[in-house]
Amino acid sequence: MFTVAEREELRERLVGAARADSRVVSAALVGSGARGGEDQWSDIDLALSLRPGIDPADVVGDWTTRLYRDCAAVDHLDVWSGGTRFRVFLLASTLQVDIAFWAEADFGATGPDFRLLFGTANQLPRPAPPAAAELVGWGWLYALHARASLARGRVLQAEYMVSGLRNQVLALACRRHGLPAVQGRGMDDLPASVRVPISAAFARSLDPAELRRAFTAACHALLHEARQTDADLTDRIDTAVRNLAHPPGPD
Repeated sequence: MFTVAEREELRERLVGAARADSRVVSAALVGSGARGGEDQWSDIDLALSLRPGIDPADVVGDWTTRLYRDCAAVDHLDVWSGGTRFRVFLLASTLQVDIAFWAEADFGATGPDFRLLFGTANQLPRPAPPAAAELVGWGWLYALHARASLARGRVLQAEYMVSGLRNQVLALACRRHGLPAVQGRGMDDLPASVRVPISAAFARSLDPAELRRAFTAACHALLHEARQTDADLTDRIDTAVRNLAHPPGPD
């Protein structure tokens, strides 16, 4: 396990490497480090703006070599957002290091947690939260597959689908309360008056009867939360979701 001091020392080394890299024209900290909200579990999030006219693959390759050679990286994963590559490294110490490689024209804050270290940043529109109708749609889609899984006696798949349905409900609640609605980031900050009722949608075991109980609770939670945002849509899906909420057992 890494220490806070080790994380801070590595972050300073990486920022120094960015300043020394002529292909990097700007850099910023993002995430909890940008707002000084880190705890002992926080990772390193560094965003780099690349000089136009260079090959981004060369920069990514050189930084990847550095992380493996000098920082004890043991694996990495690429996550793309538009044309921006987020290379996520796992270090032997279990520290996560995220380095984003941005085109200069696209570089800027896409959320509140952004602290420019050097260079310049563009004024970018903030991404909108997921549309409520999309979250509701994913909710009833998960519900359809949960019903089928339960009816077939496929308990692991059913648990997966019930959890997916419940997570859409929680994302809807986060959206309504102005909290981050992706990757579960705002869920723990929901008011207890919201979290406690939705907690009934957690299955306590893989017992089919328990899964059906949690599924029924999740369906009713979907209708309740959807109605807070879009009553017309909820009216259209109400009967179908209530019918889904009482799945048969396996034949």
